[in-house]
Amino acid sequence: IKVFFCKYNDPIYVKMEKLEIIIKLVSEKNIDQVLLELKEYSTEVDVDFVRKSVSAIGRCAVKLERAAERCIGVLLELIQTKVNYVVQESVIVIKDIFRRYPNRYESIIATLCDNLDTLDEPLAKASMIWIIGEYAERIDNADELLDTFLETFEEEDPAVQLQLLTATVKCFLKNPEDTQDMVQRVLDLATEESDNPDLRDRGFIYWRLLSTDPEAAKMVVLGDKPVIEDDTFRLDPSLLNILIGQIATLSSVYHKPPEAFVVRRAAGIANDEDDEEDEDDEEYEDGAGGDGDLLDIGGMNISDGGASSMYETKAPMNKVCGPEKSNGIEIYAGFRQLNGTIRMEMQLNNVGSPADIQGLAIQLNKNSFGLSPASQQIVCNPPISAGSSGTAAVELVVTPNMLAPVPTGQPANPQIQVAIKNMATGNVFYFAANFNLDALFSSDGTMERSAFIESWKSIDDRNELYGTVSDLPPSSVDIDTVINKFKANNVFFIARRPVPNAEGQEVVYFSMRTVTQMEFLAELTFKQGVTACKICLKTENAPYGPLAKLAIESLLRS
Repeated sequence: IKVFFCKYNDPIYVKMEKLEIIIKLVSEKNIDQVLLELKEYSTEVDVDFVRKSVSAIGRCAVKLERAAERCIGVLLELIQTKVNYVVQESVIVIKDIFRRYPNRYESIIATLCDNLDTLDEPLAKASMIWIIGEYAERIDNADELLDTFLETFEEEDPAVQLQLLTATVKCFLKNPEDTQDMVQRVLDLATEESDNPDLRDRGFIYWRLLSTDPEAAKMVVLGDKPVIEDDTFRLDPSLLNILIGQIATLSSVYHKPPEAFVVRRAAGIANDEDDEEDEDDEEYEDGAGGDGDLLDIGGMNISDGGASSMYETKAPMNKVCGPEKSNGIEIYAGFRQLNGTIRMEMQLNNVGSPADIQGLAIQLNKNSFGLSPASQQIVCNPPISAGSSGTAAVELVVTPNMLAPVPTGQPANPQIQVAIKNMATGNVFYFAANFNLDALFSSDGTMERSAFIESWKSIDDRNELYGTVSDLPPSSVDIDTVINKFKANNVFFIARRPVPNAEGQEVVYFSMRTVTQMEFLAELTFKQGVTACKICLKTENAPYGPLAKLAIESLLRS
């Protein structure tokens, strides 16, 4: 089994696959060795890998009954680290252990209850609520613990709401005297305040059971649950036959047949709709129907106004980590794009590290941009000794599974959470750095004038952002200079025109496209002799609009 232990420089997808193989090969003979290895993995910097490692400990417990107690001991040690995501994943797997071995390891419930405040993920909350409801008779203040969750019932994830409803009913059936008001409150919330049909239906079922036949309610809600089983080797035989024929392809990694994730498209088929749209475009260009140029940029010169090679992108450096947080290392960090590569650049100051900084390991948490490091290893050559400084750059790539969804109606969070491990000392520390969206702009962001006009007209006015940038340096109110500077940062000039009946004012249009195919259109208004600029930005990607506007403002100020 040692052959499949993870190496520090293994790519993350290899580490994940090795964990699956370790779980398949673990036995009572090698469980102690495996637990030591998994415990070590749980202190790594990659959050997803740590979660998977903690989950693997739980799966070992479910698989090997005689080793379950040792697995729980390791999980309790990990909970004592107080690392947020480690605690949450531990709670999730302990719930599965409780379901696999009912009434055997309930002595650890007190430790879990002590960590309630750290739970902020829906699955972890739902697991903890299930434990409280299932063992309410053994927890002295079970009703008080559930009541803390009820305070935010309406804001919780549906999975948490469903568990809260069931756990509260369980608590009432076990201790009706003290929880009658609480169960009435949660039933009201589920049936009258919620628009989730699953929650509402379950609430009505519980209400009817409790009001007509409490004994039947006990049989339904408190009845014995089927014991969960180890599913490590559970694979449909027909699927297994397909996967054997697909060895050395992605199917053998995903455990899915090719047609489940490969989309085949017929080539060379003409699209009549596209032809009709092209004809419409030609009519628009010819001014058919008497429509004028909505932006008044027709007939203007659309050249880029000169070369931009003299302008080089710069990463805006900010202090992100002090020496008190990182055992003696001070870090300044910023982001930029260089030769088509997105980079996180760092200045490392060795203020008082107990050893020279020779190598670091880095991992990013899920973020609004889907960014992750192309390599987790940072080599400092030469090593940075105490009292000296050095620089390091990390190439970033866009990875779909690293994309954190943006909450509906909320702007995208510019923060990127970073974890770094000093390989010389073993110390792990964390910080957050704000990402400037211009580092994500693509070199193919230019647009034809007609396409720009159509895009501008098609975007809802509600997706417009306005602002004024004041006290600009002289170079940032010279339009030709701005065009060249913007081009170096993949912000592309479309056209410029004077403002009618406004002497000395001129409007300039630009387009941007990120490597993730988000488009932004900008209108900048300059006035001769005024060191300020008005910005109007339009985009269909409303959550990212403020970040694009901020990027334009920063480029103007630079």
